[in-house]
Amino acid sequence: MSHHKVIIVGTGPAGYTAALYASRANLAPLVFEGAQPGGQLTITTEVENFPGFRQGIAGPALMDEMREQVIRFGTTLKPETVLQADLQGRPFKLTTDKGEYTADAVIIATGASAMWLGIGKDEQLSRSGGGVSACATCDGFFFRGKEIAVVGGGDTAVEEATFLTKFATRVHLIHRRDKLRASKAMQERALKNEKIQPLWNKVVLDVLTSTLETPMGEKVEKIRALKLKDTVDGSESELAVEGLFVAIGHRPNTSLFAGQLPMDETGYLQVEKGSSRTSIPGVFACGDVQDHVYRQAITAAGSGCMAAIDAERWLAEQGLAD
Repeated sequence: MSHHKVIIVGTGPAGYTAALYASRANLAPLVFEGAQPGGQLTITTEVENFPGFRQGIAGPALMDEMREQVIRFGTTLKPETVLQADLQGRPFKLTTDKGEYTADAVIIATGASAMWLGIGKDEQLSRSGGGVSACATCDGFFFRGKEIAVVGGGDTAVEEATFLTKFATRVHLIHRRDKLRASKAMQERALKNEKIQPLWNKVVLDVLTSTLETPMGEKVEKIRALKLKDTVDGSESELAVEGLFVAIGHRPNTSLFAGQLPMDETGYLQVEKGSSRTSIPGVFACGDVQDHVYRQAITAAGSGCMAAIDAERWLAEQGLAD
């Protein structure tokens, strides 16, 4: 059984930043990369709102840069997935698909996963840059002057539809019922917006695409329309759009810690206000696994910095930093 001062579960901007700060504090962190090294940014084509890249940078490329940076400072990365976590005893014990490890401190950066429509094509096109996204703040700019659709009826969907009117010529808000679940104030603001057209009692059956050729001669699949079904009469129709935003929620990757750490009603880990500390001393959380409000790469990175500093100070208090 291998023992470490700090083990970081997960990567992405939060996990890599935590590793960077922990490495520079001579804590020699071990990072388990999990099933999706790099997190959600690995399925984002262009990132234009992360400071330091005036021309933007591809999501996977940004994660590669962060990964190489933490390796440079001495972080150990393992392509393993944590299957069990025992946070009740000390040292903490983590069991992966390849072995068992113990740690004096644990930083959780397992992130959250966007919920998709379950039709396959939407998630596939989000990975290939085909015009589907689960983050309006991240990708809205790329749909300037285009007609697009948002699927969902809660606060997130209405907020994203309203935000996207800054760029799109029209935003179709598709909801399976005849009224929204969003707060009354958000509904009123959205429904008064001339660019937002609600489509009631509709679900997306399929995403229809066209194959286009890029200036480099590459062939790419791009969304051209949605196949919709009416939930009342069963009729089907097509809606011509150049973009689709799926806003039916995110699912935090916290099942591993169920029954051990407090979570809110939607499964996000709870931390002490203004810190990354969880209810268990020596266990810290950062990134989207504890943030259901902002969910941005830059805020995740910032919370990763906080987690590493919190862990370093806690280890020092316990006499475990040396």
